[in-house]
Amino acid sequence: MNEPELVLNDLGRGAFLLKENGEKLAEMVVAIDEEYLFVYHTEVNPEAEGKGLAKILLNTMVAHARAKHIKVVPLCPYVHAQFRRHPKEFEDVWDGDEAAD
Repeated sequence: MNEPELVLNDLGRGAFLLKENGEKLAEMVVAIDEEYLFVYHTEVNPEAEGKGLAKILLNTMVAHARAKHIKVVPLCPYVHAQFRRHPKEFEDVWDGDEAAD
């Protein structure tokens, strides 16, 4: 499996992708601007489920947000659930009222 890659169009919309042999295994659909990284959807192909690919994409996305010093708006149910379950781990990037105090 390849390392996750970020593919964006000129408007800052695109996805973090995980591929193997040129075939997409998982994606995290995002939009990015100077201040925010919006996460809309995370999907793993059925044949690749249970291998931790969503978590790899989550970690890659969070590392990108930290490197760019931007906040994450987790509109994706998976990402939102992970942020809620582990608020201390993500408090530096989470743009939300529910972030840890």
